[in-house]
Amino acid sequence: MSRAPALPSGRWHAAEAIPWLLAIACFFLFPGYRVLASHVFIAALFALSLDLVLGYAGILTLGHAAFFGLGAYTAGLLAAHGWGEPFSGLALAAAVAALGGLAVSFLVVRGTDLARLMVTLGVGLLLYEAANRAAWLTGGVDGLSGVAMGKLFGVFPFDLFGNAAYAYTLAVLFALFVFTRRVAASPFGLSLRAIRENRARMPALGAPVERRLVAAFTLGAAIAGVAGALLAQTTQFVGLDTLAFHRSADVLVMLVLGGAGRLYGALVGTAVFMVAQDRLAGIDPVYWQFWLGLLLVAIVFVARGGILGAADALRRRLRR
Repeated sequence: MSRAPALPSGRWHAAEAIPWLLAIACFFLFPGYRVLASHVFIAALFALSLDLVLGYAGILTLGHAAFFGLGAYTAGLLAAHGWGEPFSGLALAAAVAALGGLAVSFLVVRGTDLARLMVTLGVGLLLYEAANRAAWLTGGVDGLSGVAMGKLFGVFPFDLFGNAAYAYTLAVLFALFVFTRRVAASPFGLSLRAIRENRARMPALGAPVERRLVAAFTLGAAIAGVAGALLAQTTQFVGLDTLAFHRSADVLVMLVLGGAGRLYGALVGTAVFMVAQDRLAGIDPVYWQFWLGLLLVAIVFVARGGILGAADALRRRLRR
């Protein structure tokens, strides 16, 4: 995995406007894909939360979907019991997921990489089975139905065509991307990268390593909870798959595919993965997973450091 640094400062560059302008343009150019695009934005936010935990803090995890699912069920249960206001649902989902991340973080930050993988995987499986057994609350394998969302700003309803969902998820993704970018460029973000590179040296410099890692893990869990809440609100349904292991595995693949520790790598990797998944499933409904796996293996072998890492390498060669 590449350890490429993030942007060195909080200054924005003109080229950074391109992906966001393209996202806005796609709303008008591809109206039939607005639902898919909203799912891409949600998955990109989920991958962004993992980038803060893995790409910057260097905390390996296989159970990040636990916090995604906590956020989804929080927002879904609120709406199912009569509170369908979207933004307050996001805030509460973030708070619940952050509390879950804080509770787990003390076990995670003290262990080795292998111990972290086992603990996070175990937490994810425990929450999945708990949600399955608590069918009276979560709906179990049938999922949580009856999620009735109110109108966005009291004006725009969530429809089947994804019109409101597209704008809503894109706006939340952009807002949290700006926030995460500022965190990554702050002294806190710099200390996380230093801890990732050489954890043993940081205490000698007076840095509270465990507290910084706990804060990063908790913040990543909160952002993952917002992503889960967005899925619950825009689809008006919550299933057990929000807590499933495959969701943690998929988001890890998306992040590595785009390039960990770069922020934009989470966005690029998610877009490539989900669009390829959709196109290949349409071309070959039976064996599409084979072709997707082949594509991923080819990209990993060709593009060290993910897609953005390969783009940087190509840029350096052209300059020479």
